Amino acid sequence: MPAPILIVDDDPAERSRLAEALAQQGHAVEAFGDGAAALARLAAADGPRFQLMILDLVMPELDGIGVLRRLSENGSRIKVIVQATVAGADRVSDAIRAGAVDFLVKPAAPERLAVTVRNALRLSALEDEVSRAHRAADGPTGFDDIVATDPGMERALTLARRAAHVEQPVLIEGEPGTGKALLARAIHGSGDRRSRPFVVVSCDETEPDRAGRALFGADPATNRVQAARHGTLLIEEVGRLPLDAQAKLMALLSAAEDDQPSGRKPVRPDIRLIATTSDDLQERVRAGRFREDLYYRLNILPIRVPPLRSRPEAIPELARRFTTRFAAEHGRTVQDIAPEAIEQLGRRPWTGNVRELEAAILRAVMLAEGPFLTCTDFPAEEDADSNRTALRLVPSTSAAQAAEASHGTPVPAGRLSALSPDGEIRPLAEIEAEMIGLALEHYRGRMATVARKLGIGRSTLYRKLKELGISDSAEKIAAE
Repeated sequence: MPAPILIVDDDPAERSRLAEALAQQGHAVEAFGDGAAALARLAAADGPRFQLMILDLVMPELDGIGVLRRLSENGSRIKVIVQATVAGADRVSDAIRAGAVDFLVKPAAPERLAVTVRNALRLSALEDEVSRAHRAADGPTGFDDIVATDPGMERALTLARRAAHVEQPVLIEGEPGTGKALLARAIHGSGDRRSRPFVVVSCDETEPDRAGRALFGADPATNRVQAARHGTLLIEEVGRLPLDAQAKLMALLSAAEDDQPSGRKPVRPDIRLIATTSDDLQERVRAGRFREDLYYRLNILPIRVPPLRSRPEAIPELARRFTTRFAAEHGRTVQDIAPEAIEQLGRRPWTGNVRELEAAILRAVMLAEGPFLTCTDFPAEEDADSNRTALRLVPSTSAAQAAEASHGTPVPAGRLSALSPDGEIRPLAEIEAEMIGLALEHYRGRMATVARKLGIGRSTLYRKLKELGISDSAEKIAAE
């Protein structure tokens, strides 16, 4: 992964050697001859973009240990690899205690340099992604947590940054799975209310009255409007809010009565409102399913989040972030995604947007057998479609014939029969056993491949083989 790197060394020849080696590895390098100059560079407006520093321990005036202490005092999160000659190696332990993540003995071979840099960058990425995931779960999230490598998302973030510092309602539009809730959380986390409550109410169309009760219920303990007082209220899929609840929301936004003593004027509750929608609210207004006055009240600051298919430039960064996070959360040894797999992901339509990509990465991380995710860890689109229908497989001819013989009903090649000879639905356990048997024969007993294609872990596969009593058959197939 290319990264911006600082080199700090008072030896011009060593600076040049390191800069050339790192540039050949694809990194963007800036080199300095003393620690004070490097610290000044980090203090510049764009200084936080640097992810790594390679620091000489022995320098005149401000030495390496002094630089590490200054970085700690400044709260810098940059990772530091220290360099020392064999004679100065006794100072390495002091540098590690001062915050360095690794060390190199001068002159480090290019191969050793590459490995050390890669490990340090991976550690940085892991810490950043885990921190980002925790913020997304608990808040506050910031705009830096959102991947914006395309004009459409940049426009959305520009509007969101402006919206963070005003009190008007915000309407975030976009297809399901595009990250509307994450953007709403970033608006809250970047504004004056960041330390106040962030309350979410989702309008589930299957239970349309539940959202209204949650928002305006009589019980103060469960009333989400009351819970969001002085903070931010996020209403997800606001277009599906029932009409009676829409009327109450309109009254709240206009100047709802707030349980004031008699004689007091109605006041508007101190709440910042953000609403999201994947529906066309104007169409719902025309259909009489959404109040026109509420639509115009919400549409003061509209922000549209583009679908993932219109921003393929974001896929590599999103995929790598998800890979790093899931590998850490689930204790997997996956380190990165192979370039050809990134290219394959970039060609997908991603109708489920970022949420679909996230699910695909999670599945791949859980099933991967090596340090890098490859194309084989991501099923082809036709395989994904067949997983949704659940009964399609591509068994060998002999497997199809065996299925036909066992059930007495012709079974087309590539399919399992869902019906028994008497026309009844077959038990799931029976279909599962046959599917596993077909997969074992088709992939010649290669357990890792069978588990991956069936979408289960190898330990789960072995357990199912034992439960279904077909472990002997699996061993026979594998031995052929």
